[in-house]
Amino acid sequence: MELREKAAQLPTQPGVYLYKDAGGAVLYVGKAKNLRNRVRSYFNEDRLADAKTGSLIREATALEYILVDNEKEALALENNLIKQHKPRFN
Repeated sequence: MELREKAAQLPTQPGVYLYKDAGGAVLYVGKAKNLRNRVRSYFNEDRLADAKTGSLIREATALEYILVDNEKEALALENNLIKQHKPRFN
């Protein structure tokens, strides 16, 4: 399944999303109060034209997410995952 298609099927709850490369390494960790809307925004033409976002989407081959109960939990989890994985695009 293509990343754009997977993004369209994400739940609308709060959570954290991880873009990964072909080797499984985490490229980027982000948080959202609405996962579907946030992740789908990466595929807008304006965002893809941005150097950093365009590079991220070109390199990413997988998208994973973790649902949480609220935005505060998403912020804390995002912070912990960034410290753990040290993603290149964060």
